Amino acid sequence: MPSHTDPERDQIEEFPEDWSRALAILPHPDDMEYTGAAAVARWTDHGKQVSYLLLTSGEAGIDSLDPKECAAIRQSEQRASAEIVGVDTLEFLDYPDGTIEYGLPLRQTLAAAIRRHQPDLVIAVNHRETYYGTILNMADHRVVGLATIDAVKDAANRWIFTELRDAGLEPWHGVRYLAIVESPQPTHAVDVTDTFDRGVEALRQHGAYLRGLGQATAADPETFLRSAMEATAARFNGRLAVAFELYRL
Repeated sequence: MPSHTDPERDQIEEFPEDWSRALAILPHPDDMEYTGAAAVARWTDHGKQVSYLLLTSGEAGIDSLDPKECAAIRQSEQRASAEIVGVDTLEFLDYPDGTIEYGLPLRQTLAAAIRRHQPDLVIAVNHRETYYGTILNMADHRVVGLATIDAVKDAANRWIFTELRDAGLEPWHGVRYLAIVESPQPTHAVDVTDTFDRGVEALRQHGAYLRGLGQATAADPETFLRSAMEATAARFNGRLAVAFELYRL
């Protein structure tokens, strides 16, 4: 989704590199490929470990396919996409696509995942009502994005979800950064000049899903992604880049 940010606003900053492990918490297959996969490729090229946690298999995402068939296809597409950008740790959970509910059970699941993976950086999806103030966001994104933000704190608190400690998952205080991909309020960016093509190829792997959407992205993901990243480049010294909203913890 191309950004509609104002190029005249202040330049956004360079994304920090002083971390080694990241966990991206995503509602669906394809969520990281709009537009974050090119950044992931850069990070893994530089020796960083990036893992994906997907809450659903995106089984409700293609209207013409039965959910069971759709889930198998979308899991396969996501695995192929992750491989292109150097992600070899990929976990699918059993949440129902389209009807994830915010609440303590979801926060506990995500806190447990953060304790298991012990990341320095947690990546969340956009939790706000819109993309860029013009495109309505969907419920799963809003719910999972917000729960991810809360779970970062939960994962560090030994007095919340004490059953996790009983199961051997000790509190994890090591999250240094929280980044929100496709945020309408970006603050930092990753130069993807050298990995843009792999970001495009990662999105292309979601061919069945993109064709099911019936949108222009299916025919030309390169133009779609270039438009979004050039909008970021206008605020990033002209460098093709992926934007994030970043918080230091």
